[in-house]
Amino acid sequence: MKAYLDIVQTILNSGFRKQNRTGMDALTIAGAMFEHDMIEGFPLLTTKKMPVRMIFSELEFFIRGITDKEWLSERKNSIWNEWCSPDIVPYGIDEETKAKMMAERELGPIYGWQWRNFGALYAAYNKPASGQGVDQLSKVIDTLKTDPGSRRMIVSAWNPVDLHRMAIPPCHYAFQLTVIDGRLNLLWNQRSVDVALGLPFNIASYGCLLHLLAKEAGLKEGKLIGFLGDVHIYINHINEISIQCIRTPRSLPKIKTENFSSIFNWQYTDTIIEEYDPHPAIKFDIAV
Repeated sequence: MKAYLDIVQTILNSGFRKQNRTGMDALTIAGAMFEHDMIEGFPLLTTKKMPVRMIFSELEFFIRGITDKEWLSERKNSIWNEWCSPDIVPYGIDEETKAKMMAERELGPIYGWQWRNFGALYAAYNKPASGQGVDQLSKVIDTLKTDPGSRRMIVSAWNPVDLHRMAIPPCHYAFQLTVIDGRLNLLWNQRSVDVALGLPFNIASYGCLLHLLAKEAGLKEGKLIGFLGDVHIYINHINEISIQCIRTPRSLPKIKTENFSSIFNWQYTDTIIEEYDPHPAIKFDIAV
């Protein structure tokens, strides 16, 4: 996708080298926007092979409001392996702390829990919420079906009350839905953007969410737009991501979900990607 590669090139050309909590410097720019029209195909990078199974299973994890790392591990998904709730293991980048974080399954009240229980009191991954919470995802879907012209369809994962208990404060912290001329658009906000490793996942994940919500509401798929804040490429990713910049993007694949009844019954295996012909995968080391 040209929109993604343009962001990469801007950072490589004009990014400022900046220190951060991970100990790995990054080339950084302030603010960028990603925009893609779903009519052009599903926004899955073709300049490197993407692990679709991991992206879609993490999305199911969010939709279900799960906070147990073991659920992902059982599905051979390693996305959250390096993190855990600071309630259990306070964050650190030394090797001993990293090993303890890796071994713990509790993630705290992260993304999906906030989507489904905002304002409730979080206890643990294996305990029910207490107090009055809001199922934001259900409410936004309700509005999408009954009042699609609304400009108030927003789901937020940024809950200041719970930030200190989360494995990591949400990077992509909110999304909004708008319907224009029968087409559903999804706009997400992201405070911190790991362009080499994380952003391609975010694009495909929100692209799939847009696809599912459009099916839920009987709408056509519109635009996917990301408003990006601290946009960076880690120094140890520069050589690998430069390879992508010289690869020629290929035709985007198609997304297909059959026998769809409800987003709340959806499993990641229900959705497949067709006509995907990417360049070979590129490995990036994660900055914890």
